[in-house]
Amino acid sequence: MVGRVDNDDGLTGRVALVTGASGGIGSAVALRLAASGAAVALAYGHRADAAEQLADAITERGGRAVALGADLGRPKAPGLLVDAVEDQLGPVEILIANAGVGRRAALEDIDLATWDEHQAVNLRAPFLLAQRVVPGMRASQWGRIVFISSVAAFTGGIVGPHYASSKAGLLGLTHALAGPLAAHGVTVNAIAPSLVEETGMLPGSPDELKARIPVGRLGRPEEVADLVLAVVTNGYLTNQTISLDGGAYPR
Repeated sequence: MVGRVDNDDGLTGRVALVTGASGGIGSAVALRLAASGAAVALAYGHRADAAEQLADAITERGGRAVALGADLGRPKAPGLLVDAVEDQLGPVEILIANAGVGRRAALEDIDLATWDEHQAVNLRAPFLLAQRVVPGMRASQWGRIVFISSVAAFTGGIVGPHYASSKAGLLGLTHALAGPLAAHGVTVNAIAPSLVEETGMLPGSPDELKARIPVGRLGRPEEVADLVLAVVTNGYLTNQTISLDGGAYPR
């Protein structure tokens, strides 16, 4: 359900870029940010219709949104995507790097193309997006960056080493950016969900997977979106990785 876009959590007038926004976590995050007053760019790699319908729904309810296609596996795509957001909405002030790939494979079955694809989409693209938007955030003395990682970054997970390493890299990227940017009003954090429904990336059947989780169910995209909103509206929270996993992987 898309509610009216008339709330104010301190984001009114801000411009947000959400990657992987055509479904699952990305769609939920985009809706939550739009409902909190932000103009939202919905970046998608596939499922253009879903992203465009979501943008239309946000617009019809009083918000500002555009759907923009981008193949984030290509090196130039992140920069071109930010250029398009700036042309249509304005400078990016909130970056939610959510797009990812995760195909389950054993060590011996991971070829170089599979390895490179996961590193390119899951790690290189978030880096290039951050590199592109940080100068504007620093200049305006306000910005929010959230990398959507995974509990696999801590545990190795069950998708495979190609996925876990790419998601672990986001934690290092968070630490490397957060310290130097803190004095400029820019916060950088990571969220590490596990086993969230409706993402299209579950490494097994829902019934099998929920048995691994103490709360007895899979996570919901809306729960990740609520946490993203809490992170971006808290200017004192930076350089953190927050797990959201139903108690499955205590640290």
